Amino acid sequence: MEANTAQSRVPVAKPGPKPDAQDDLKSLPLTEVEKKLASSPDGLSQAEAEKRLAQYGPNEIEEKETNAFLKFLSYFWGPIPWMIEVAVILSAVAQHWPDFGIILVLLVANAVVGFWEEHQAGNAIAALKAKLASKAQVKRDGQWASREARELVPGDTIHLRLGNIVPADARLLDGDPVEVDQSALTGESLPVTHQSGDALFSGSIIRTGEIDALVYATGDNTYFGKTAKLVQGAQTASHFQRAVLKIGNYLIILAVALVAVIITVAVFRGDPILTTLQFALVLTVAAIPVAMPTVLSVTMAVGARLLARKEAIVTRLAAIEELAGVDVLCSDKTGTLTQNKLTLGDPFAVNKVPAGQVILNAALASRADNQDTIDLAVLGGLKDDQALKGYQVLHFQPFDPVHKRTEATVKGVDGKEFKVTKGAPQVILELSANAAEVKPAVETAVNEFAARGFRSLGVARADQDGGWQFVGVLPLFDPRREQARATIATARAMGVSVKMVTGDALAIAQETAKKLGLGTNILDASGFGDTRHHETAQLAESIEQADGFAQVFPEHKYHIIDVLQQRGHIVGMTGDGVNDAPALKKADCGIAVSGATDAARAAADIVLMTPGLSVIIDAIKESRNIFQRMNSYAIYRITETLRVLLFMTLSILVFNFYPMTAVMIVMLALLNDGAILSIAYDNVRYKDQPEAWNMHMVLGVSSVLGIVGPLAAFGLFYLADRVYNLDHPHLQTLMYLMLSVAGHLTIFLTRTRGPFWSIRPARILWMAVLGTQIVATLIAVYGVFMTPLGWGWALFVWGYAFAWFLVSDRMKLLAYRVFDPDAAPLLDKKSVVQATSISIQKGCQ
Repeated sequence: MEANTAQSRVPVAKPGPKPDAQDDLKSLPLTEVEKKLASSPDGLSQAEAEKRLAQYGPNEIEEKETNAFLKFLSYFWGPIPWMIEVAVILSAVAQHWPDFGIILVLLVANAVVGFWEEHQAGNAIAALKAKLASKAQVKRDGQWASREARELVPGDTIHLRLGNIVPADARLLDGDPVEVDQSALTGESLPVTHQSGDALFSGSIIRTGEIDALVYATGDNTYFGKTAKLVQGAQTASHFQRAVLKIGNYLIILAVALVAVIITVAVFRGDPILTTLQFALVLTVAAIPVAMPTVLSVTMAVGARLLARKEAIVTRLAAIEELAGVDVLCSDKTGTLTQNKLTLGDPFAVNKVPAGQVILNAALASRADNQDTIDLAVLGGLKDDQALKGYQVLHFQPFDPVHKRTEATVKGVDGKEFKVTKGAPQVILELSANAAEVKPAVETAVNEFAARGFRSLGVARADQDGGWQFVGVLPLFDPRREQARATIATARAMGVSVKMVTGDALAIAQETAKKLGLGTNILDASGFGDTRHHETAQLAESIEQADGFAQVFPEHKYHIIDVLQQRGHIVGMTGDGVNDAPALKKADCGIAVSGATDAARAAADIVLMTPGLSVIIDAIKESRNIFQRMNSYAIYRITETLRVLLFMTLSILVFNFYPMTAVMIVMLALLNDGAILSIAYDNVRYKDQPEAWNMHMVLGVSSVLGIVGPLAAFGLFYLADRVYNLDHPHLQTLMYLMLSVAGHLTIFLTRTRGPFWSIRPARILWMAVLGTQIVATLIAVYGVFMTPLGWGWALFVWGYAFAWFLVSDRMKLLAYRVFDPDAAPLLDKKSVVQATSISIQKGCQ
C-alpha cells in the first residue's frame, strides 16, 4: 500500500531540460529545478525513467571509438610498416614479382595478427571492467533500488553516502551537510562542505555524511563530461614496457647501422643499387622486433584472463608487470587478513549499568541498512529481536574516519528524547562528562580485551538535561582467515614482506600479528605526527623494519608508502575505503579488496572480487611468470637479430655473397614472428625474489648466443661451399633452412636458465615451433620461391642445427655463470606447493 501511495506522488512527466540549460539548473532555487525537471524527492516512475534514458542516452562519457577498418589501416602506418611498404614498391619497380608477393604477404600478415590480438585483448579487458560497473541507489516508483549508474537520468533521486563517487551532476535535497572531495575536478586538496540545495558534480567523492540528491545532468552534459579530455587516453608505459621497448630501440639501431655498412660496401663495389636497397630494407624488417608490441599485448591479456578466473580484475594491464617487482605489500587487516565477521563478546559496563543496556544504546546508534560490519555485529548481539521496538530514531549521523563514531538522536518509549553514540573508546571518553571517573577502569578493560585480540567499542548516552555519560565498552572479535598464516609464509618465501596496516589499538594489532606469524614489531602510527615529508632517518628506518602499523589514519597510509618508496622499495597496497584512494594511487600497485568503495576501486590498479590475501599472492606469481616470459623473449629477440645480421653482414663483406634472397629473409621473419606469439602461454618458473630487469645479464647472454649462431652458420657454409661444392642457389636454400631451424631452436635455449630440458615447454609453444619448421623444411625441400634442396640435405641441416643447439646450451650455462653468478634458484610449482603445505601444517600446530 505504501508503494502505491508513493507512486501516486510521482509527478506527471513533462519535457526535460535541454542540454544548454544545465548551468541554470546548477544555480536556480531547488523548487524551480524540480519544476523544470518535472520531478520531486520521490523520484521518477520506471516508465518515465526509461523514456528519459532514450531521450538523453546512458549516463556515461561517450568514448571515441575508432572505426575498426581505420584501426586496421593504422597497422600500415609507422616506421616498421613504411620500411616494408618501401620494400614492396622497390620489388615492383625491379619487377621481382615473387619478392613483391611474399613481402606483401608479410605486410598484411603483420597487420592482421596485430589487429586481431589487440582486438581480442581489448574485448577481454572490456568484459572484465564491465564487472566493475558502478552502482547507484536510486528511487524509482517510490522505492529505493540499486541500479547501474549508467541508467540514471535527469530527474532521478539518488542516495549518497560515505565512499560513494557522485554518479551524475545533482542538487542536494534536505539533510545534514556532507563533506565532498572535489580534488579530481577542481584541484582543491581539502574536502568541501556542501549544504542542501548545493550542486555536486559527477566524479566527486562523499567524504563524510549521507544525503539524498536530485540528478540534473548526466553523461556528456555533466561538468565532468565537459572536461573529460583531461582523463581520456591518459596511459603511461610501465617500467617493464619501457625496458622492453628500449631493447627494441637498441635492435633497430643495430640493424640500421649494419645495413648501412652493407649498402656502403655494395655501392663501393658497384652492385645494382635498386637490388641492394631492396635487400637492405628486407633485412632490416627481418631483424627489428616487428612482433614485439603484439607479443607484449598478448602476454598481458593472457595474464589478465588468468587472474580474472581467480576473481582479480585488472583495471590497468601494466599493473600485472609492476607486481613482478613488488617487495613490500602493505595489507589491510580487516577483511583481508581477517574474516571481517565481527562477533560481540560480553560487554564491560561502568557504574553498574546493566550489560543489556550498554548493548541497547549501541544498537540504537547503529543502522542495519548500511550493512556496516560493526553495526551488524552490535545489532546481532541483542538478546531480544523486539528490543528496539518503540524507539524512534529522529536523526542518525553515520561513521566517518575523521570523527570515528556514530551518533543517533532517539525518541524513547516514554516520548523523551536522548542521544546515543558509539565509536573508538578514546574518542567516546573525550566526549564524556564522567571520563575522569571511569577512565582508569575503561582503559584496563580495553587493554584486557586487546590482550585477548578483541577490538573495543566505547558507548555513551546523553539525556535531554545532561551531557554525555560513558556507559560501557563492547568487545568485538574478528577471527583471522584460515589460510592467512600460510599465505603470508608463502609471500615471505617469494621475497615479499607483508606489513599489516590497521586502525586498531596497538595491543590488538600485536596480538593479531602474532597469530598471523607476522612478528610483533608493530609501530603506533599516531606517533608519526606531522612528519609526512620531514621524517627523521630513524623514523624512516623503523617504518622500513616494522611488521605492521596500528592506529593508522588514512593520511598515515600515504606517508608509509611514501617512506618505503623513498627507501627503494616497490610497494603494493590494499585498501577498501574512500580515504584509502590517495594511498592506492600512490602505491606502485594499488589493490582494492573485496567490498571496497567506488572511490577505492577507481583508484586501484587491481580489484579483488573475493576476500583474502591469497588472490594477491596468485597475482604476484602470475606477474613474475609474465616477467620470465618477456625476459625469455628479449634474450631470444636480441640473439636472433645478432645471428641474422652478423651472418648476413660478414657474408657480404668477406665473401661478397648474399647467403639468402630477400624472399627468404621475409619468409624467415614471417614464420618466426608467427610462432613466437605462443610464448605468452609458455611454462616458466618464477624467481623467489622480486623481479627487476638485469640488462647486463640480458645483453651478455644474448650476445654470447648471438655470436655462437653465426659461427655455426659459417661452419655449415664452409662445408657446403668448399667441401661439397654446392652451387650458390642451393647454398642459399641451405642457409635459409639452417637459420630458420636454428633460430627457432634458440627459443628453447632462452626460455630456461638451466639446461634446456629443465622446464618442460608448453604444448602450444613446441607445437607452434614444430609446425612452422615443418613448413620451412617443406618450402626448402620442394623449392617454394627458391631452389629445391631435397630431403638428404634437409635432414643433414636438422642434425647439424641440433648438434650446435646442444653446444649453445652449454655456452648459455657458462654465460649465466659469468653475467649473473649470484642468481637465486628458481622455484617450480612443486616446490611452491611443498612450501605452502609446510606453512599450513605449522599454522595448524
